[in-house]
Amino acid sequence: MSKPYTFVLIHGAWHTGDHWAPVAESLRADGHRVYTPTVAGFRESDPSVSHADGVDSIVQYIVDKDIQDFILVGHSFGGTIVSKVAEAVPDRIRRLVFWNAFVLESGKSINDESPPHYREMVQGGSSGGMFELPWEVWREAFLNDADHETAWRAYESLCATPVSMLEDKVELTKFYELIATGRLKASYLNCTEDTAMPHGEYAWHPRFSSRLGLCRIVQMPGSHEVIFTNPTALAGKMVEAGRD
Repeated sequence: MSKPYTFVLIHGAWHTGDHWAPVAESLRADGHRVYTPTVAGFRESDPSVSHADGVDSIVQYIVDKDIQDFILVGHSFGGTIVSKVAEAVPDRIRRLVFWNAFVLESGKSINDESPPHYREMVQGGSSGGMFELPWEVWREAFLNDADHETAWRAYESLCATPVSMLEDKVELTKFYELIATGRLKASYLNCTEDTAMPHGEYAWHPRFSSRLGLCRIVQMPGSHEVIFTNPTALAGKMVEAGRD
């Protein structure tokens, strides 16, 4: 068993903190403390919530619970949240872990850094300021390592994402200063069969991991949603990515 750590796990788009339950259970079984908040705008499907509001909701959660010395994990879209949370409370964070997550260039949005077909999908498929991921994209690109029943059950648990979370541009000057000066340590956890960002010029790794400077790279087999297919292995890799 590894030494006990404290984890704060930030979910991706179309998810809530509840989706971390199997991973959190595995981490807690090994003695770790785990928090799984839901970013504002998701559980309530509120299109008026901005990216900054989502960040503020997590910062407030951390402050209210007085969480200290923790490993902050962001999955996918969650990488854009943890980058801004790190700017707000850098001295509370032990290490950042980006799990197949966006590490945006300062001043850009998720849509800015996504392939053209994704940008067109969001622009053409949103309704009332919310966007639901199409089943075909989920099945073929996000959860491509599950049987049909598992994939469909997981799909039915998803929530709509505020379009603002994908379109708001995120200023990250302070984040990159914290990384460059060594005040923040970072790891990148890459699932090797993850095709949510298609392999090639848009691949998660090394495109986003290379922006983190001196960065620990941890890899494992699996899709973008290995949280549904192998949460125990994912938990173990998070410990490996977050360890001292």
